[in-house]
Amino acid sequence: MKITIKIKPNSAVPEVTQSPDGSYLVKVLSPAREGKANKELIDLLANYFRIPKSRIEIISGAKSRSKIVEIYEE
Repeated sequence: MKITIKIKPNSAVPEVTQSPDGSYLVKVLSPAREGKANKELIDLLANYFRIPKSRIEIISGAKSRSKIVEIYEE
């Protein structure tokens, strides 16, 4: 399953919310440096969907605030 993500680094509180259009807004505490925000994004999505981190991959937008993430089925 592919989902569209908009990430907001340096947020006060980490959270994942789904927009009415089906995309997700993910707020992370980490700065957008050295992949820290992307790592936290994967951690938050794994907790949100209750799946292992190994089943989540950023397939587009690794250095952008808009990303496409693939969530692999079992």
